Amino acid sequence: QVIVPLPTWNARSREPMTDNMEKFAIETELIYKYSPFKSEREVMDQFNKIRGEKGTCGWCRSQVRYLGFGWDSPGELVTCSGTLVIIFNLKLMDNGEPELDVTSDPQDIQMAETPPEGTKPERRSFRAYAAVLYIDPRMRIFINGHKVQTKRLSCCLYKPRMYKYTSNRFKTRAEQEVKKAEHMARIAEEKAREAESKARALELRLGGDLTRESRVTLRQVQNLAITMRREADVKKRIKDAKRRALKEPKELNFIFGVNIEQRDLDGMFIYNCSRLIKMYEKVGPQLEGGMACGGVVGVVDVPYLVLEPTHNKQDFADAKEYRHLLKAMGEHLAQYWKDVAIAQRGIIKFWDEFGYLSANWNQPPSSELRYKRRRAMEIPTTIQCDVCLKWRTLPFQLSSVEKNYPDNWVCSMNPDPEQDRCEAAEQKQKVPLGTLKKDLKSNEEKQKQLTEKIRQQQKKLEALQKAAPVRSQADLKKLPLEVTTRPSREHIRTQRPRSPPLPDVIKCAPSRPPGSSPPPKSCSQLKKSSSDHPYTSSPNLASMLFKEEASTSRTHHHTVTAGKSNSTLKTLDKPGTSMKSLSGLQSPKSPCETPNPKAAKVPPVRKSASGRCLQASSTRKRALNIPEDGSEEEREPKKERTKRGKFLAAKEEKDSSELTDSAGEEELLELKKAQKDKGLHVEVRVNKEWFTGRVTAVERVRHAIRWKVKFDYVPTDTTPRDRWVEKGSEDVRLMKPPSPEYQAPDTQQEEEVVVAEPSTSDCVRIEPDTTGPSSNQETIDLLVQILRNCLRYFLPPNFPISKNELSSMSSEGLLAFPLKEYFKQYEVGLQNLCNSYQTRADARAKACEENLRNSERKLRETEEKLQKLRTNIMALLQKVQEDIDINTDDELDAYIEDLIMKGD
Repeated sequence: QVIVPLPTWNARSREPMTDNMEKFAIETELIYKYSPFKSEREVMDQFNKIRGEKGTCGWCRSQVRYLGFGWDSPGELVTCSGTLVIIFNLKLMDNGEPELDVTSDPQDIQMAETPPEGTKPERRSFRAYAAVLYIDPRMRIFINGHKVQTKRLSCCLYKPRMYKYTSNRFKTRAEQEVKKAEHMARIAEEKAREAESKARALELRLGGDLTRESRVTLRQVQNLAITMRREADVKKRIKDAKRRALKEPKELNFIFGVNIEQRDLDGMFIYNCSRLIKMYEKVGPQLEGGMACGGVVGVVDVPYLVLEPTHNKQDFADAKEYRHLLKAMGEHLAQYWKDVAIAQRGIIKFWDEFGYLSANWNQPPSSELRYKRRRAMEIPTTIQCDVCLKWRTLPFQLSSVEKNYPDNWVCSMNPDPEQDRCEAAEQKQKVPLGTLKKDLKSNEEKQKQLTEKIRQQQKKLEALQKAAPVRSQADLKKLPLEVTTRPSREHIRTQRPRSPPLPDVIKCAPSRPPGSSPPPKSCSQLKKSSSDHPYTSSPNLASMLFKEEASTSRTHHHTVTAGKSNSTLKTLDKPGTSMKSLSGLQSPKSPCETPNPKAAKVPPVRKSASGRCLQASSTRKRALNIPEDGSEEEREPKKERTKRGKFLAAKEEKDSSELTDSAGEEELLELKKAQKDKGLHVEVRVNKEWFTGRVTAVERVRHAIRWKVKFDYVPTDTTPRDRWVEKGSEDVRLMKPPSPEYQAPDTQQEEEVVVAEPSTSDCVRIEPDTTGPSSNQETIDLLVQILRNCLRYFLPPNFPISKNELSSMSSEGLLAFPLKEYFKQYEVGLQNLCNSYQTRADARAKACEENLRNSERKLRETEEKLQKLRTNIMALLQKVQEDIDINTDDELDAYIEDLIMKGD
């Protein structure tokens, strides 16, 4: 609660003017207690500071920054009246000084400890702020007894131009007025109906009673009902008018001009009902920080029906509509910049004409006389009369360039004979009218602008990647979403279109053409190649193979089965039996399965060894077939080579084992064959959408084989992270490897060369090497293996070189590895992943906005229903009890609750 004492005295006799002396005494006691003036004489002395015979005085106990001021009314020339505002009890800073400095400048009040450099004058000086406080000042303002030279901003600008702006967006304030008018009309209508009902009831009750008192009472009630009905009709017309005004577009006048006196003071000045709310707001091209639209000042007066200010008059209540206003002013500002054609003549040349010779934008213009005259010629002097408060525009004179006009300037001092008296009408400022011309961009310009925007966003993404490299999924989530734009078309490598779901993927998968397979090597050649590297020992080979298998099983698209790694470990742990075990691990391209016809010339010892290799290979492949890369395209050739190996082994040695035809062994064999599907990269259809994943488990159910697929990317929380699907169904399909035409030339050349496995010859008995390898060579091999692991781990999904080829690549092949294409495809894949996060975020934001709109609509409907229900309850209570007096909704709720409690 705020108590404001307002005592009144006669201006001539200084006697109190009141009917209640007790109230007058309380008010004066409050003034003497809380103000700086402790007696009636001190209070009377303050009235003498107001010019004239009549006046009022007020005090303010405040800590605000925007101070009070005194003004004079233009209508009273002899006995002026005004308001004297005195500020006291100021807030102190840490150093004990008040935050308002009144000593530095006796004619001004300034913000303490605010440097003039880099601070706008209106934010530091109260005199400068009061000069532009009103868009069209019609009063006199004094600070510390000195008059403020007020300004009309539109008259202080070079080449001002007005633009009319019409919009239907500003509806918040108008909707509030419509609701208020509807409420008032509803209440007036209810009161009118109630008065008419009382009049009819009284007329029926009186009947034939013709006494004078009865007629007087009836006439009073009828007159009251007529008055209520008239008020209801007026409120209804007001409601209808405001409803029609809601649909009408709101029109604003934007005035732009160049501030050639101080070009660093630019921006938008936004007034509300002629009162300054926001100043120096940058819009449109001014936000870019360049010289375009620099020095341009915009002025707009916004009425209450368009935007409503906050209670402290420092901002607008509706931030969304205010941003829309700034956007519209930015568009019109760009149009004004085109109309004045400053950029076409040269921006630097334009400012040089007015004395801005320094490259520093914040430097003031030159004070030379020729530049002052140049600026004065473009902007005529506009001054306000101290008596009639009308604005007069003075003609240009060379003698008045550096002239300072007095505070009490009057119309009689005007050299213009038509405007040298106060009775002359004020001339309106003639501002040319401009039109906003929207540029229709062509498709090429739109494409160019979109490409430029994508390029800028990609630069930001590259900068972020350099600053914080992505090493894990957690690092990906930390990336900001605004930089994950779709990459340009030139960075996206075209991929083969996905094939439709196949009914039988395993049987119908195409095999690799035989022309691309390298020529086979004989066992003697393998032995020779292994003897060329005597430093490769079995324990080191076992450890390297184990690391390679472990790292590949996590990230490879075609993962080797667990049986292969187990057999490799067992073989390398026992050098004595390594010949049979390693022959079982031989690739399908091994010469042990497809022998050379020239093998008859080999000595008998080698022939028997070769035979044992063939027998061991065929026997082991009958038990468990291990593909080299796990792909479906090589399954048919492997079956044929396995049969040929069995036939040759049976021909050379008669004691080879045969397959049993029992049903149990057939099922076991099929299950073991199905285990080779682990690690395959497939696509699974979930909710009519295809998602990529990897086969992690295989099981046999009745006469079908099921795959457990773990998804690489889960789009929503409702989508499972893994799923069991039936092999060969329409809901699962294999991911096709890249076509040969998309592979790099260096990759195709490497495929034509036979690269041996990291092991020694598969057909030669491995003997432990007693001579230790050199430390340098061992370090190089370790580094090469680490490089392989790194390249495999970050290998892009559709890279031409597979992980198996990368695992068997030699050091020379790694030197010729296409790192540039590797990094390029990795960045493209990363950008696609970031784009998916952006899409998910946008979808969630849209859903949240839609839910918010629905909730607000339901809330409005509920509030209207509650208000209608309260109105009906009030009408019902008034019919039951006519003398009930309830004015607010809270009183009505409390009354109903009290009735319920009494009823209980």
